Amino acid sequence: MIHADKIEWFDLEVTVNDVPVRRRVPTHLRLLDFLRDELGLTGTKEVCGEGECGACTVLLDGATVNSCLVFAAETHGSSVVTVEGLAKKEEYSGLLEAFVERHAVQCGYCIPGMVVSGAQILDDHPEGLTREEIRAGLAGNICRCTGYHKIVYAVEHAGRLRK
Repeated sequence: MIHADKIEWFDLEVTVNDVPVRRRVPTHLRLLDFLRDELGLTGTKEVCGEGECGACTVLLDGATVNSCLVFAAETHGSSVVTVEGLAKKEEYSGLLEAFVERHAVQCGYCIPGMVVSGAQILDDHPEGLTREEIRAGLAGNICRCTGYHKIVYAVEHAGRLRK
């Protein structure tokens, strides 16, 4: 148990979904908890809390990370993009639509992490990509419902729409 008088604090400055944020946070606060509890961005999900499932995937300075494994204080001076942030960006509208059109959403719990990883895959392969590259890019995300095929097809379709 952590006693309140033993907590160390950090003055965090971070950009989240293109909005500058300044908060005083406990040094032990995870990025996942900061996003969900402090900022109300509940699209980022917690499932395993161990970095195994990918449901909490966000972009940190343009790279995918499991937000359950990163302390909020470690993001100081950085840019974080969540699934809510991607939804506001025109260049990812095709990706979001493709998940719906290709029936890639079942229970929906893994989908925010899948969408964020899909965005990273598309950004890393602007010239086009293969299904094998998509599968490799999604490897850190676990889905218990879909069998991945429809998710792969959605990312593939979004890639075609971007050209």
